[in-house]
Amino acid sequence: MKHIAPLAITMGDASGIGPEIVAKTLARGGERAIVFGSRVVMEDIVRHLGLELAVRSIATPSQARLADKTIELIETTQIAVPPPLGMVSSISGRAAFDTIVAAVAAAKAGAVSGIVTAPINKEAMAGAGIGYPGHTEILADYGGAERVAMMLANNDIRTVLVTIHASLRNAIEQADFDAQMAAIRLAHEGGQALGIASPRVAVAGLNPHAGEGGLFGDEEIRIIGPAVEAARSEGIDASGPWPGDTVYMQARMGRFDIVVAQYHDQGLIPVKYLGLEEGVNITLGLPFVRTSPDHGTAFDIAGQGIADPASLQTAMAYARRLVTARTRASELERTV
Repeated sequence: MKHIAPLAITMGDASGIGPEIVAKTLARGGERAIVFGSRVVMEDIVRHLGLELAVRSIATPSQARLADKTIELIETTQIAVPPPLGMVSSISGRAAFDTIVAAVAAAKAGAVSGIVTAPINKEAMAGAGIGYPGHTEILADYGGAERVAMMLANNDIRTVLVTIHASLRNAIEQADFDAQMAAIRLAHEGGQALGIASPRVAVAGLNPHAGEGGLFGDEEIRIIGPAVEAARSEGIDASGPWPGDTVYMQARMGRFDIVVAQYHDQGLIPVKYLGLEEGVNITLGLPFVRTSPDHGTAFDIAGQGIADPASLQTAMAYARRLVTARTRASELERTV
């Protein structure tokens, strides 16, 4: 296999636990990754935690030595003084956004093999005048993807969202036939990227009991069911619509590989209930790999030195797995 470029890790919101879990992860050693963010912030958290880590600034990923006990850092934002921990800061919001944009540019250029993002705060970005509701939308715009989807995964279940960061009222309107088809196709592709040759994709209904034959709503009859049939005609092993209150139990028992959820909380509550330590967010549809931990900025514990880096470390493991799969698939295509 050809040489694989290192991963990029964005430091996330500087007022939250992002820099801490990034530093703790790199302190373990053995990670081929470059941090995108603020040298001032990363040096401050290293001192605060008492870690034996040096912070080395580089201009491009190709300059990285990837030595243990060293944070190789590309400065993407100029912060003179570390922003206050544990509270919303427009400085942190702007820095987080600039860092994501820089990492995306590096990924599109092939300078890094993928991106692992530490948590950001939507309120902080809004305070900085940035109108994106989250990572996914930034990545789609700057990554040049027409349609993306979130896949949340842990050891028990995987789920892909039809709609992402939208009010429930708007999500119902957005969950049209085209959105269903895009999510089902991306779920199929995402399962294959994780090594499942023919993923069994279960599509959750929107209404209680999947509409109960139209008694509790007809979206399942008008939209979701026809999308499932259309996906099956494309060779995708899709089924449904299934009641949202039982489909995850069936997936956990091994009946399905991936569940397509209609809206944010329908998909995320089951994953997060099983624990944040092993939960990973994977963005499907991008021209590069992107993963992130399945938790937020945790302002309530920022700066206390107790943040658990396990979910970030799992996100990095998933990123390496996906990058390797993409590389092998690309090499196979060139030999055919």
